[in-house]
Amino acid sequence: MKTIGLIGGMSWESSAEYYRMINEEVKLRLGGLHSAKCLLYSVDFEEVERFQAKGEWDKAGDLLGNAAFALEKGGADFIVICTNTMHKVITHIEEKITIPILHIADATADQIKKSTIRKVGLLGTKYTMEQDFYKSRIESSGIRVIVPNEDEREIVNKVIYEELCLGDIREASRVYYKKAIQNMMKEGAEGIILGCTEIGLLIKQEHSDIPLFDTTVIHAIEAVNKALEN
Repeated sequence: MKTIGLIGGMSWESSAEYYRMINEEVKLRLGGLHSAKCLLYSVDFEEVERFQAKGEWDKAGDLLGNAAFALEKGGADFIVICTNTMHKVITHIEEKITIPILHIADATADQIKKSTIRKVGLLGTKYTMEQDFYKSRIESSGIRVIVPNEDEREIVNKVIYEELCLGDIREASRVYYKKAIQNMMKEGAEGIILGCTEIGLLIKQEHSDIPLFDTTVIHAIEAVNKALEN
């Protein structure tokens, strides 16, 4: 079994889900008392969010790059960045290490391609929804990506940072997210990417009439696939 290097803390709420899912999947596949071999480097999200808000992505990249370097030194065989948004700085991180990074958008695109869906809606932070670093990665697989309108994006983003990252799950926010999904369905979305690792805490498949692609689940399972491959 390979050792998984997890860069977490963005937020720790979703990092805990990664840890749980990865270990449950290893136990399911191997049985007995098996659990995942992994290292977790949990950063202070307040510091990362401050860099995001100021547009200081290089500093954020250096911070996460140092975390990845520490994980490699600790014996990790590959890196999992436990967040969608911070894949924006993946090149900064890659420059500091020699082991591979398992890209969350690639894993998600691969999962979507297993279906007949070729047009998806994307929910995530405003950075993920509005900037190109994530959408273009999905679209390079021949999948069209649409996002909510500007007003909806603001509220979706606010819910992530002011509620979900703090473990605050509100029914009113669930209703709003369901409305945003329905509006993207009207624009032709055949599936929805939950493109922030906290959104799965709020929205489940039962809340949507079309398939949901929960990036936390997809990424965690792909990490196990890589850890157990020959």
